[in-house]
Amino acid sequence: MKAPGGRKDSPGATEPEPHHTGHRDRLRDRFLEGGDQAVSDYELLELVLFRSIPRRDVKPLAKTLIAKFGSFAEVLGARPARLLEVQGIGEATAADLKIVEAAGRRLARGAIAKRPLLSSWKDVIEYCRAAMAFADREEFRILFLDKRNCLIIDEVQGSGTVDHTPVYPREVVRRALEVGATALILVHNHPSGDPSPSTADVKMTLDIIDIAKPLGVAIHDHIIVGRQGHSSLRGLKLI
Repeated sequence: MKAPGGRKDSPGATEPEPHHTGHRDRLRDRFLEGGDQAVSDYELLELVLFRSIPRRDVKPLAKTLIAKFGSFAEVLGARPARLLEVQGIGEATAADLKIVEAAGRRLARGAIAKRPLLSSWKDVIEYCRAAMAFADREEFRILFLDKRNCLIIDEVQGSGTVDHTPVYPREVVRRALEVGATALILVHNHPSGDPSPSTADVKMTLDIIDIAKPLGVAIHDHIIVGRQGHSSLRGLKLI
């Protein structure tokens, strides 16, 4: 019997597997054998998209996302509304990408939980970068520490535009007293990518120090993160 279009069907014939099935298996095996160092950014994104879009070749989509946002981390850091601008990304896939971002942030946060932060400075920097470096809007975050310099809580105190977030020094110190913090690490991001501090960044930090010091709250540092790295106001001897 001939199927429409002249193709011969035999009893029990099955559809051939899509061409990308073997590619998925090979890429997954390479990742399992070599870890994340064995795959590129777009290939790691493919691995994430496999679960969200099981019946389509997602390599072109992964490459489109990397081209639009710049890197794997920047794709995960993009706001859902921007992800939905990309053809082939629906609400469920955008949500899956944000879940992966949240998982990475939780993993980085776990490395600093219940440990003296000043002796785990590399982990602090990695957490701050995971949490904020690739966001497309400026955010101001505070790590509230107890007398042993262990993390009590960390909070985003404000979110603004691509180059500004309003910060109110008295509100920062008031919140520190509310949670019983004796020290703070201030953190914000520069969506431009350049983590160099501005004059306004330094002035705002000094204002917070002036208000906090008489109340027994120390400001250990103000860290600025961006795609190009990070800077420390204390390391730069600006505070």
